[in-house]
Amino acid sequence: MADYLYVFRGGQPMGTPEQMQANMQKWRGWIESLAKSGNFKSGEPLDRDGKVVRGKSKVVTDGPYAEAKDVIGGYLLVTAGSLDAAVELSRGCPIFETDSGTVEVRPIAKM
Repeated sequence: MADYLYVFRGGQPMGTPEQMQANMQKWRGWIESLAKSGNFKSGEPLDRDGKVVRGKSKVVTDGPYAEAKDVIGGYLLVTAGSLDAAVELSRGCPIFETDSGTVEVRPIAKM
């Protein structure tokens, strides 16, 4: 088994508080199913605020700022037998229900 990172872009829930709560429940259910199958390792949503440090002079700016479809909303660390298996597990993600977000699946390199 190897580790993989899911990076969630876009897919920001909109609607009434009840709709947003229902969406969060779908995410909890999906993550719980990954945990029960032994594939979930960790993960968290990310706040929209932050800072960006750039260049040799380490200039700090507010951000990150991106178009809504490119905003990274969170991540999960999962374990799977292969990249294809990790991709298959990602297909259960609620982000796909609105067709407004993506899941980037990246293998964690061994150091």
